[in-house]
Amino acid sequence: MRLSLGKTVVFLSMLLSLTLLTGCSFETSEMKKTDVDVLPEKNRKSWEQAETSPLGRYPELVTYTLGQMKGANNSNLPDGQTYEDNAYTRYLKKTLNIQNKNVFMESEERYDEALNILVKERNLPDIFLVSDRETLEELVENDLIEDLTEVYKSCASDKIQEMYESYGKELLASGTFDGKLFALPETAIDDGPQLLWLRRDWMEQLGLKEPKTLDEAFSVIRAFQENRMGAEEGEDPVGLVCDPGLVGTVSTSYSVDSVFEMFGAYPQQWIKNADGEIVYGSLTEETKEALGYLRELYKQGILDPDFALRAQNNIRDLVVNGKCGAFFGLWWTPNNPLMDEYRKNKEADWEPYYLTADAKRTVEVYSTFRDNKYVVVRKGYEHPEIAMKILSVLFDHSRYEAEDADEMNTYFALNVDPTARPLMINVDYNEATYIVTKHIREVLYSSGDAKTREDLSAIEVSYFDACKEYLEADVPSVEAWAAYKSRISAVGLLVDANYRAPEKKYLGDGDGEIPQTLRLLEKNAFIQIIMGRMPVSSFDSFVEAWYRKGGDSLTERVREGIAVCDE
Repeated sequence: MRLSLGKTVVFLSMLLSLTLLTGCSFETSEMKKTDVDVLPEKNRKSWEQAETSPLGRYPELVTYTLGQMKGANNSNLPDGQTYEDNAYTRYLKKTLNIQNKNVFMESEERYDEALNILVKERNLPDIFLVSDRETLEELVENDLIEDLTEVYKSCASDKIQEMYESYGKELLASGTFDGKLFALPETAIDDGPQLLWLRRDWMEQLGLKEPKTLDEAFSVIRAFQENRMGAEEGEDPVGLVCDPGLVGTVSTSYSVDSVFEMFGAYPQQWIKNADGEIVYGSLTEETKEALGYLRELYKQGILDPDFALRAQNNIRDLVVNGKCGAFFGLWWTPNNPLMDEYRKNKEADWEPYYLTADAKRTVEVYSTFRDNKYVVVRKGYEHPEIAMKILSVLFDHSRYEAEDADEMNTYFALNVDPTARPLMINVDYNEATYIVTKHIREVLYSSGDAKTREDLSAIEVSYFDACKEYLEADVPSVEAWAAYKSRISAVGLLVDANYRAPEKKYLGDGDGEIPQTLRLLEKNAFIQIIMGRMPVSSFDSFVEAWYRKGGDSLTERVREGIAVCDE
């Protein structure tokens, strides 16, 4: 990552804050291996067992300095709890006898820039996250982080290793350099396709039938518009809200991916088309057709007339304040933003619809690890195995084996943000979302000698209890409503449709990143076409300009990188 002169003041402020926080350099753990070497044989064996096993408990407290990616609103932790004293940290102390000391904390939006300062200053905490590929490569090239190859072999539980293997060999390979594992990657659990969320209470007020296709759904939204649902006097109705970026990620809502998917288009992704050629998905004829369709939705007022001016926070406010009744979002949408609207208005009845189940991929879509998060350990830290042991405890032992992790596992139903964990990544099976819902439903609607609550894992029990409360309580909690709507209503749609996550294929290391100039060129062209300021035929001119302004050489590099990976 490279610093721009325009951000000098911000970075100096960050550096001053970090200096005041840490006192120039970060402390290391209280117990060092050099101290262990002089211990009596019995104690030395206890230390060796702790250092070479997933669940081995240290004979004495080990304190590690931590760089934490914090969340908004104290990560929704219960009152009185902190990033150093919460259910996660207390359980890790109880199980492993370790304690984090947070010497660097920053929000996700500013984390990369702030971490870059620490890297340049060679002032790193013992354990920290990296979410920028260039920074990770810099850390490896400058020998600033530990080789975790042996740590993975000895301290990753069998189940954790199975989880990583469920993504294929490429996931661990993304943290491997010259045959050595330097970074423990997060697992990007498949969140499924974008679902269309509609205000069913509005549909009932207008006597509208539930949609079976996207075209029928857009007719519902047109009816919302014509009847000014959610709009007060003097306000224009909103329609289908949409982020101006049009295409979402695994952690964003308000995109229109489903419309593109309906046409077999995959913009902003590298694909192998039906002819076996590697191309950028934003440049295909299918994408051109989808833009023409979106243009008609905009012309009819179905697509939010102000979509080009919206930001994520602004769209969220429209939803939470009851101003719109339609948007595309992932299965967890009830947790954010719908839970906040439901808290204000219990009459707001949102329902998800999976309307692209029949859309079949005819191309291979490539993924990238560029935005992945990794856990790394400072070079020279005495206990690099702690990072791997934390993952084994949090994502295996506490969920599948432990009988004393109830407080921690209730965090899922309480909507505590994952940033509350000392390490803000998740490790789970690729299809964990669907597996959990299948198990919950088997117990929730079971009879006779079928599965019971005792057959569920700890995380499943947490969601099961919340869903059961929703079904049985006269006034269920907001958290119970969100758990049921997300796990049963939304994921249930995908389970019933027998949805299967597409097999992932990956680009070479970092190849395929689209330069900002080409991103802006694409965004402007798409918005101009949708808003009718340029004809659909101008798409061809955009494609020519994209290749002319650097896209030609970029495409060639991507093709070469994929060819090497396929060998």
